[in-house]
Amino acid sequence: MADLSVEVDRAEDTASVRLDGDLDKLTAPRLKRVLTELIAAGHVSIVIDTAGLAFCDSSGLWVLVEHQREVGERGGSLGLTGVQGVLRRVLDVTGLKAAFDSVQPSAAS
Repeated sequence: MADLSVEVDRAEDTASVRLDGDLDKLTAPRLKRVLTELIAAGHVSIVIDTAGLAFCDSSGLWVLVEHQREVGERGGSLGLTGVQGVLRRVLDVTGLKAAFDSVQPSAAS
């Protein structure tokens, strides 16, 4: 069974989110809930560390894109760090890399 760990560090209007595991149809609602709560609390500058992701499907990608749009509408930003593997390939192939304020590859990539 797929699992996703979501760890959050908050400071004023910023937040860092670290993901570990699989971001897919089963686990995407967990990330969506966390991001929705962060934005509602005024955290509109968000960096998501994806280095620990083993897998990301279209459901997970949609949650990222949806919240990028939402923070952008509030004058904020959503960036991705540690991008590697399946997520890196999907962002490159689909052109969605440009949808995010920043996309930093994993140091190992």
